[in-house]
Amino acid sequence: MRMLFLLGWLLSAVSAVAQSQKSIDVAAFVSVEAPLFVLNHVRIIDGTSAAAKEDQAIVIANGKIQSIGPAASAQIPQGAQLLDRSGYTVIPGLVGMHDHLFYTDSISVQVSGGRIGEPGLFVAEIPYTAPRLYLAAGVTTMRTTGSLEPYTDLKVKRRIDADLMPGPSIDATAPYLEGAPTRFAQMHELTGPDDAKRMVDYWAAEGMTSYKAYMNITREELAVAIQQAHAHKLKLTGHLCSVTWPEAAALGIDDLEHGPVFADTEFVGDKQPDMCPAGGSSSWAKQEVNGAQVQELIHKLVSHHVAVTSTLPVFESGTPGRPKLQRRTLDAMSAESAQSYLTARANVPLDSPMPALLRKEMDFEVAFVKAGGLLLAGPDPTGNGGVLPGFGDQREIELLVESGLTPVEAIQIATQNGAVYLGQQDRIGTLSPGKQADLVVIKGDPSKSIDEIENVETVFKAGIGYDSKKLIDSVRGQVGIR
Repeated sequence: MRMLFLLGWLLSAVSAVAQSQKSIDVAAFVSVEAPLFVLNHVRIIDGTSAAAKEDQAIVIANGKIQSIGPAASAQIPQGAQLLDRSGYTVIPGLVGMHDHLFYTDSISVQVSGGRIGEPGLFVAEIPYTAPRLYLAAGVTTMRTTGSLEPYTDLKVKRRIDADLMPGPSIDATAPYLEGAPTRFAQMHELTGPDDAKRMVDYWAAEGMTSYKAYMNITREELAVAIQQAHAHKLKLTGHLCSVTWPEAAALGIDDLEHGPVFADTEFVGDKQPDMCPAGGSSSWAKQEVNGAQVQELIHKLVSHHVAVTSTLPVFESGTPGRPKLQRRTLDAMSAESAQSYLTARANVPLDSPMPALLRKEMDFEVAFVKAGGLLLAGPDPTGNGGVLPGFGDQREIELLVESGLTPVEAIQIATQNGAVYLGQQDRIGTLSPGKQADLVVIKGDPSKSIDEIENVETVFKAGIGYDSKKLIDSVRGQVGIR
């Protein structure tokens, strides 16, 4: 009997040690882990676009919001850990809708003499640094919006779900549904509609939960992919070129990436069916956002319930005259990635048309929102390498405000709208009793100064608080390496 007791004790001890070893990468960043606690004397921006509420108390129990109300009349439960955060603002966890787990770490080296050598552009997966930076910046849910290393993406998702590594909850997007010719070495080139159906079915079985069509897909391939994704009760977005936005809307696409100024080719004069033409953006330079043709597009998108994902940071990074990259961003990059970005940035011509195009894209997005469209938000950490996970999500919100939206409207787009698109609005996206305690504690008041969205102290995911600074410090000098 004594031997059985000792054996049982030993097995329990081994199991406990194994469990602690599995979670050590998470535990190192946890700053608040209490079954019952109160964030007291905080300002609340609830994600609905309502005005900020001052001096509130949020009671959180077992990972869910129990109550929100004025601190002066709050009923503090017995035994609750009381966290006084006077001068701080609480917003919902960000829902990043174009948040890759890869990054263009060496773009200036790969693009030589204006061309890319065979077999095409190679993009680095960053499965260690990206999830940490996203979470540090306040992203508690994200869509990968296209995969280049799908099994790595799925492994990251599953290990985060198992509490073995820190990071947001992930909607994992399958590998790109791309036609030929593609400029990316890691992308499959579809051979026709049957191939598109095969890919959709295969990756649904592997555990992917969304899809993305890419620039050279044909209308027939896209139609089959959309139909098959919907058969799996999953959604499909697109960064298109060969297929125009009106064509994609008519086919039933759920979302369109980047905004039309940089991705819609309907106004190209010699546009050929199923072909990606040059000059899509230059054709948009001639359009007026308030003009009949653009207004017709907005109406078509809204009436077909097609969302649009704003990715302003990736375009800002290649626009002359914009603010320099922040020190925190350069510090997070590997030396090689920083040098690549600085070289690429220096090569941006001063007479680039990008300032006017960026402004037009901003104007379109504001008009789309005002017309009732569902605008989503994400940074897209690609381009010339100047956009990083997490930091880019914060910059996206700042640029939405620069576009003409109010701070609380921009925060709604980055929180509630993403939750609505994902069908998770009953669980996340806004602050209200009964919802999962995904929230961000920010020093200052971003409803008045949107740049204070960067002052993140603690990010709560399902009621567990993570130290933002520790997460950022843990990846210093490593983005682009791992």
